[in-house]
Amino acid sequence: MPTGIAAKDSKVDVLVIGAGPAGLMSAFALARAGVNVRVVDKRPKKVAAGQADGIQPRTTESYGLSDRLLKEGTQLHVAAFYNPSRNGGIELTDRIPDVNATDTNFPFEVTLHQGAIEAIFLDDMRDMGVEVSRPVVPASIEVTETLVDDFDAYPVRVALERKHFESENEEYTEIVHAKYVLGADGAHSWVRKSMGIAMEGEQTDYVWGVVDLVPDTDLPDVRNKCAIHSNNGSCMIIPREDDKIRLYIQLEGKDVVDASGRVDKSKAGPEMILNVARKTLYPFTIKTPESYDWWTIYIIGQRVAERYTVHNRIFIAGDACHTHSPKAGQGMNASMQDSYNLAWKLVHVLKGTAHRSLLQTASKLNFHLGELYEFERRQYAQDLIDFDKKFAKLFSGKPYSELNLDGVSHAEFLKAFQTFGGFTSGLGVQYADSIIINSKHQHLAQHIRIGRRLPPRPLLRAADCRPIDLHDLLVSDTRFKLLVFTGDTHDPSQMGRVQRFAQELRAPGSFFAKFSSLEAMHTVFDIISISSEKKETIMYNALPRNLWSHWSKVLVDDIDMRGITGSGKVYSSLGIDSAGAVIVLRPDGYVAAIAPLDDVPHLSSYFATFLRAC
Repeated sequence: MPTGIAAKDSKVDVLVIGAGPAGLMSAFALARAGVNVRVVDKRPKKVAAGQADGIQPRTTESYGLSDRLLKEGTQLHVAAFYNPSRNGGIELTDRIPDVNATDTNFPFEVTLHQGAIEAIFLDDMRDMGVEVSRPVVPASIEVTETLVDDFDAYPVRVALERKHFESENEEYTEIVHAKYVLGADGAHSWVRKSMGIAMEGEQTDYVWGVVDLVPDTDLPDVRNKCAIHSNNGSCMIIPREDDKIRLYIQLEGKDVVDASGRVDKSKAGPEMILNVARKTLYPFTIKTPESYDWWTIYIIGQRVAERYTVHNRIFIAGDACHTHSPKAGQGMNASMQDSYNLAWKLVHVLKGTAHRSLLQTASKLNFHLGELYEFERRQYAQDLIDFDKKFAKLFSGKPYSELNLDGVSHAEFLKAFQTFGGFTSGLGVQYADSIIINSKHQHLAQHIRIGRRLPPRPLLRAADCRPIDLHDLLVSDTRFKLLVFTGDTHDPSQMGRVQRFAQELRAPGSFFAKFSSLEAMHTVFDIISISSEKKETIMYNALPRNLWSHWSKVLVDDIDMRGITGSGKVYSSLGIDSAGAVIVLRPDGYVAAIAPLDDVPHLSSYFATFLRAC
């Protein structure tokens, strides 16, 4: 240890290395669940400008971020397409919805620079007493392999070096003993490299420049997302907060790449990028701004890490395990979904509500915790890369014209844009069967897919007939949601079925009976009952008490008093018949299992595979 550097020693349940969106998402979720988490970052301060900026519908509707995102960000509702005109230059070809999805409360993108998005997490974490340690650089990491299967051990040892920053004169090395470590430290991840995890894939020949500025232009669609193909190159325009826009400009590699094939930023600058943009945008003009907010150049790389975990104790997430072009708006979104996918699983393991089967299961699929995380998120990353290869090729390719008959036509590009809409919106993610996805009773809800997120639906609260959206109750709080579709509880025979279901949940042979009280049960489960009885007759407190965790969580599938919200169609829209059903939602909002009301053993066996009672 260098002379004059103080030594410190500490323990933590989860050490997060990297305070970008992926790291902060995981730290936020863990801290909110009461987990002892520490976050370190090599940067002295959070990002001030630039970097990632696009939030897709799936991210907006998750995690409780929507209020500030919608207040501070810019909404993108329209995508405009420009292509070569017969008179030279470009012309408007088409305008379509930016997000090709209707089954969401947020059918649009939201743009906000990465620093502002980080601030949302940082402010909430500060309220929970969690701050990012800066500037802190990891120096070494090692795992005591003999302890990795010890549930209570701290087998990961990380040496951290605190660097001098502003008024703080002390430098020190700290030894952190952690139960788990998450490397969310970007595309050049120190954690990934230290663990010897290789990136699989390739680098393309596509070179792009990015510049953020307040535009002075006569392009009429500058406040819409624009995909522009010209004979002089391609361009994408993304509207931003505070009147700014982001320009993605295709560059000639020979102008900005050195002899080794790496980008040389000394050969470029925001003025050079803007000058290339002018050629692409012709006959429209854009003036030189007084200042540039941010700029960069990059070569598109499309790679996925060969694995996401080491010993099921060290994990990587976000750009540390997948890289691709930014124009599909998936980088930050995929990163945050990676880390939340892992976070809720870690919460249950650390709090003792996860059965040992999540760490080393005896199920036929034989997943470990880390392997389960990797199984779901690595497949998604590979699908993302496959999509990005097609999309980047179309976007960077020469446009079709009379002089270039082999070029990319508008019809071809538009078809790809719309075909992949479910993917780019984040709404089409499909998780395959595993110990936490069981598709046995798919037929009970024919219009939703087990393994996909549950769409929003308008309902009424039974107690006061207040219109409410189902998604408003599906908070990402690491609890499993049991949606009990009770059927028409005004029918005595159906109410009898519901009462028997409630009794079986409490019966000694039921998995749920292992939770000794409603309070203990509600730390793991949130139960919401949805009746098809009419609002005029339903008595919310007539339903068995263990089928609702709060008076506000008995809902009615009926039209509202004024008939203006579109409610009254949930059973039919989800394909649930009058016999009812139970839909199990994972903490991240994905449909995990479905069961009939008379098959509590199926629910018990599903949860007993990976959870255990406190």
